[in-house]
Order: sequence, then C-alpha cells, then structure tokens
Amino acid sequence: MWTHFEPVHAVTYFHPRARAAYEAVGLRGYWRGYFAGRAAPLGPVPAAPVVAAFFSFAPDMVARALPSVWRLATPAEALRARLTGAVQALAEFTYELPEAHLVEAADLLEEAAGRVTTAGRVLGAVNAALPRGEYPLARLWQAATTLREHRGDGHVAALVGTGLDPLEVVAWRCRTDQYRQFHQSARGWTDEEWDAAEERLVEKGWLAADRSPTASATAAFRAVEEATDRAAIGPWRALGAERTARLRELLEPISSRCLSIIPPQAPIGLPAQRPDPSGAATAAR
Repeated sequence: MWTHFEPVHAVTYFHPRARAAYEAVGLRGYWRGYFAGRAAPLGPVPAAPVVAAFFSFAPDMVARALPSVWRLATPAEALRARLTGAVQALAEFTYELPEAHLVEAADLLEEAAGRVTTAGRVLGAVNAALPRGEYPLARLWQAATTLREHRGDGHVAALVGTGLDPLEVVAWRCRTDQYRQFHQSARGWTDEEWDAAEERLVEKGWLAADRSPTASATAAFRAVEEATDRAAIGPWRALGAERTARLRELLEPISSRCLSIIPPQAPIGLPAQRPDPSGAATAAR
C-alpha cells in the first residue's frame, strides 16, 4: 500500500505546480518550500525538532532554512500553499478519472488515515490533526500524507534501534541500492562527514573493508524494513482485506501517473519495480 499512496504524497516535492504554490507565498527556492511545507504542521519550530523528526538531513542544512522561513511565510500560509500545489498537481493527473472514482478513493484512504495510532509518531500525529479537506483531491492528498508520515515515524524508530546515526544509515544505503552523488547533496552532508561515517560503518561491521555491505548488516536492515511494515499495518487491518484491495485498485491509475514525475534516484526510496498482488512486477511509469 505504501507504494500506492507515497507517490500521491510526493507530488508536493516534484510537481512544478507545487513549487509555484510555495513561491506564491514567498518561499522561493526548493528547500525553503520543502522544509516549510513539511514542517508547517508542527508550527513555527526552530531547526532542532525538524532535524530529529526528518532524521536524515545534516543539521546545518536544516538550520539554513529554519526558523528563517517563518519570516517569509507563516505555517498556516505554508500549509495552504502545500495543499494548493498538491491538489493542482493531482488535478492534472486525474482529470480523466470519473468523479466517483476520486471520491471513493478519498473516502477509503481517509478512513485508513483515521485509524493511525499516533503515540510516539510526531509527524503522523500533527498531520492527522489537520482539518479535513473540502474536496476529494484535498482529502486524498492529506490522507496519503498522514499515512506517509505515520509510516515514516515508525521507520525512524526502527532505524534508531540499529544504533546507527542518520548519516550512517544514508551512507550504508548508498553502498547497497542508492547513489551517494545524489543523496549526499540532497541531505547536506560534507565529504569529510560522509567518509567518517563509512569508517564507522566498517568499525560497526555494517561495511566490509572494501566498503561492500556485510551479510549481517543486510539481514539487520531487512529486519528494519519488516519492523517498519509491522508498525504501519494497523490502518490496513482496520480497513480490512477486501476494502484495502479495492483501495489499491482505485489508487493504481493515480499513483502510476504521480510516479511518472518522481526521479528514479529520489531519496524517498520507492522501488523501480512495483510488485502487484499476483507476484508479477509492474514497471514504474
């Protein structure tokens, strides 16, 4: 289900209309919009809680945006901008779908989002507490965002349990299935910080001397992914297997179109191939 609702949320990062909506309220430059939009449900916070909650960003990178962005746009303005941009993006992708399709998808996704447990999940909690959208696409996007941040909070908790720090996690992933040249820049880490993190990974047994992932580390990270899924399963159990399958069917044409604008190397971790219920692989479009 994550591979179906994450692309819906992610239009806020990659669609030109989302960028334009942030710029319209004074948030010029990609990262101002990103940090203001994603942090806005927390209120006019400084950098420290965002460094903690977002997990993988270099503190200096976050501090360049927060709290200074709140002088450009209030959290309320940033929230309106992110919803406006996301809805405009989704409208471009869904104009051919019947209204009834969008309403049913929004109803089911919103019901699932209403079943999240928020204890210990700060980003999930603040997004779940936002007012309900007025129109189907607004409700669809906000529900996807709540579920996405709820799942992310659980993933961070599982990562903390590994004993790795945020940069060590990112550096290790870039020795497995991600790309250092993209992620280092996107997360704001210096060469010196990155190289030191790889040295620590060797000392901790997560990388071999040749910087290849060790078998024990691969197994440990698989356990992190399994723990993330277990922590995120509550809304789908509550929705039930039949209605979850129906929601997946409704989201498929929407998420496939949203996925088309997400760069393959984007740091949100979506697979290049999406498994379908039959076990066959569906190529990301």
